[in-house]
Amino acid sequence: MFYVYVLKSLKTGTFYKGLTNNIEKRIKQHEQGQCLSTKNILPITLIHVEICSSRLEARKMEKYLKSGYGREIIEELLERNLKT
Repeated sequence: MFYVYVLKSLKTGTFYKGLTNNIEKRIKQHEQGQCLSTKNILPITLIHVEICSSRLEARKMEKYLKSGYGREIIEELLERNLKT
């Protein structure tokens, strides 16, 4: 299984989208500053995870979330999470 995840920077408010086959390990790497792409926007919080059956499916989902419409979806997910 592969996971597509969305992180939000608590420092800048920006989002990071990525994919992995080991979500716990990858999030830990981000939180410890081991990833250049998120090192300068720490602290971060995990706001969404999608489970995919293949790397290809995960890559397509990641690409979608990085698109204009995908960014709108992320904002909607965040708003829903704040209401609950």
